Amino acid sequence: MRVYVACLFPAPVLGLFVQRFGAAYNDTGAVLDTEALIASARGMDALVITVTNRIDKDVVAALPASVKAICTYSVGTDHLDLEALRAKGIAVFSTPDVLSESCADTAMLLMLGAARRAIEGIALVRDGTWTGWTPQQLIGHDVWGKRLGVLGMGRIGRAIAKRALGFGMQVHYHNRSRLAPDAEAGAQYHESLESLASHSDFLCIACPANDSTRGIVNADVLARLPAQAIVCNVARGDIICDDDLIQALQSGAIAAAGLDVYAGEPDIHPAYRSLPNVFGLPHIGSSTIGTRIAMGEMLCAGLQAWSTGARPANQLC
Repeated sequence: MRVYVACLFPAPVLGLFVQRFGAAYNDTGAVLDTEALIASARGMDALVITVTNRIDKDVVAALPASVKAICTYSVGTDHLDLEALRAKGIAVFSTPDVLSESCADTAMLLMLGAARRAIEGIALVRDGTWTGWTPQQLIGHDVWGKRLGVLGMGRIGRAIAKRALGFGMQVHYHNRSRLAPDAEAGAQYHESLESLASHSDFLCIACPANDSTRGIVNADVLARLPAQAIVCNVARGDIICDDDLIQALQSGAIAAAGLDVYAGEPDIHPAYRSLPNVFGLPHIGSSTIGTRIAMGEMLCAGLQAWSTGARPANQLC
């Protein structure tokens, strides 16, 4: 199978594709623009891409006829036009499950970092401006014992909820549909996001980005959160209405935000770079070497199984 890897993976991950398929790859370290991506796809059976490669209907139409499979190095697919890919008969593979635990770890880091004012504390130490302990220094918020609202109780959401129980948090959630009792593990279901918000000292966003979820965390939802609540996001940036969250952070209606993803990244809203109550990370939710390798293994295994006529579990269409 002729495979082209459109991005520069960590060496152990890239090695999987080179060893198993003799893959060609983009070694520039830069994101290929549409023209370069299409040119690189000529003569290839499969493309391996990431969330930075947007495959919309126009790109799908321009893909060479040789391309029969797209592998996205992500669990999210909001950068893909699945309908257009399906219509052209192109198989699509993603990486579910294997990144849930590392993303859930990141969610806990975001909640802790935002609640305990980590950005301000790090600045004091690094800038040499810390003058010593005082009883009023950087008063933050407890995580333990608080109510956690999880928006999107899929694989990642459930992994976050499991960790939250270790902090003695009371877990609430909103989902498209209620989970079975064993999957809920004691979490309380809310039929609406508005109801969830009113019971969330911490609101953690872990739902997919699609037409029904973009912008749903808006001024109305934020206003329903308890006083001094904290918002965290490990899903996609455009689920939050930036202007509304920033206004709430500036006014003090929301105590803090822990963000790993942003709308338009890396060209994020400039306020996120300067607000002291934003604990921000650069989209590193799944960025551990173990997870990165597991994602590559899943895509390679999916391609190999598909090439024999099987339909692997990570094939979307």
